[in-house]
Amino acid sequence: MSSKSIVTLAGVSSLALYSSMAVGSKYNFPEPQSVIAKDIYDQHMMLLWICLAIFVAVFGVMFYSILKHRKSQGYKAANFHHSTTAEITWTIIPCIILIAMALPATKTVIAMKDTSEADITIKATGYQWMWGYEYLQGDGEGISFYSKLSTPKAQLINQEAKGENYLLEVDNNVVVPVGKKVRVIITANDVIHAWWVPALGSKQDAIPGFIRDTWFTADAPGIYRGQCAELCGKDHGYMPIVVEVMNDEDYAQWVSDQMEKSAAAETTAVEESDKG
Repeated sequence: MSSKSIVTLAGVSSLALYSSMAVGSKYNFPEPQSVIAKDIYDQHMMLLWICLAIFVAVFGVMFYSILKHRKSQGYKAANFHHSTTAEITWTIIPCIILIAMALPATKTVIAMKDTSEADITIKATGYQWMWGYEYLQGDGEGISFYSKLSTPKAQLINQEAKGENYLLEVDNNVVVPVGKKVRVIITANDVIHAWWVPALGSKQDAIPGFIRDTWFTADAPGIYRGQCAELCGKDHGYMPIVVEVMNDEDYAQWVSDQMEKSAAAETTAVEESDKG
């Protein structure tokens, strides 16, 4: 669903202009980098405009009435009686507003659940307090690693200045190719966690004993950061998520490097076992 369709449905002609101004603001959502993230962002802005219009209309009428119909101006309290027309009107208008909000939101929720025909499938497992990743299908199948917070301890205990990506940096990034549909299968090993990368529009709970999934297709190469979004214990704030999106050539090289590391590790393990 495009921003144009949302604007047409909501009748908010200035949404696209305002969205372009607001994207990237530290007070707003991060700049969307996937189709789903764009839909979420546009609907978020649409709802804010609707809420603002309702706020201005309701409080505008209320304050106008208070100021212009004061007792000191000679006005007396009105005696209101039952009005079927008024009741129908104030029932129909909210229904229309809710439908205008629900239609695009429903389309986006349905699209968020469609994890079929993925090019790459990655299993993400939440632990206290890190993430484990396994590439199950597509280029990179067989690669697995853990991803832990890499922010220096000195920053955590305020012995040095906080870095640019404080608490949002890891030792091993999740690496995916640009323009490919990536399905993320999510579970947990101990307690409930949540895998959340706002710029990619992906968020799903990680529940022990259950398999959930989400998906994304990154529009451009870059590094996109997220966090565990479910309170999971004392180090909940110390299990960030970093997704690194590469072009096809760089991703192929990364896969090759990971395969070589895995083979070398297996060879070392076998040699040590033989020595033992």
